Amino acid sequence: MSLRTNVFQLLVLAGVCVFIVLYLRYWMENKQYVFTKEEVSDLAKRYAGQDHDQAFSKVVVELRKKYPGHILPDEDLQWVFVNAGGWMGSMCLLHASLTEYLLLFGTAVDTGGHSGRYWAEISDTIITGTFRQWKEGSTVSEMFYPGDTIVHKVGEATSVQWTSGTWMVEYGRGFIPSTLGFALADTLFSTQDFITLFYTIQVYVKGMLLEVNTQLTEAGVF
Repeated sequence: MSLRTNVFQLLVLAGVCVFIVLYLRYWMENKQYVFTKEEVSDLAKRYAGQDHDQAFSKVVVELRKKYPGHILPDEDLQWVFVNAGGWMGSMCLLHASLTEYLLLFGTAVDTGGHSGRYWAEISDTIITGTFRQWKEGSTVSEMFYPGDTIVHKVGEATSVQWTSGTWMVEYGRGFIPSTLGFALADTLFSTQDFITLFYTIQVYVKGMLLEVNTQLTEAGVF
């Protein structure tokens, strides 16, 4: 195969990649979303400072009332370990699609590490505990407390640290599959906890299937 052919193929591949990225950006900027970070944050703040189990139960009930068909049923709610960026936490996924997710997150032990850098904006509202963030390019960190909301912007990277007993409500918006590499890398290449990997993929698929079913129902297909 000639050099000219190789160069042409690389240019075509690069052009296709650029087109896909531009299309995804346009689609995400113009599509209708189920949630907003302000609505999720305002709901979580109502229960900040309360026992996290009771607060989470109330949050889930309110979400089901406000967004029927978009929150997983109780039988599919499961706390799953998350190992990423050197830290370890646990999540309970409530909603998932290609462009949004909503979950409960926290840790029962002190933990910290790298936040990850995503093609998505992630916001966390603290129910209990404390969260420390050290932003890229800064020489100081900032502490957050119950009722505070931390917004991790698209392309941003920070150092993160949670004290034991920190629990929060998290909402992500963007190209959600782009977050999975970071979220699963430690599980694949460090802990090799493939049962947790299975649980993570399983609950994400359940969330996706629920959302597809709801969208088709609302569109009158079913």
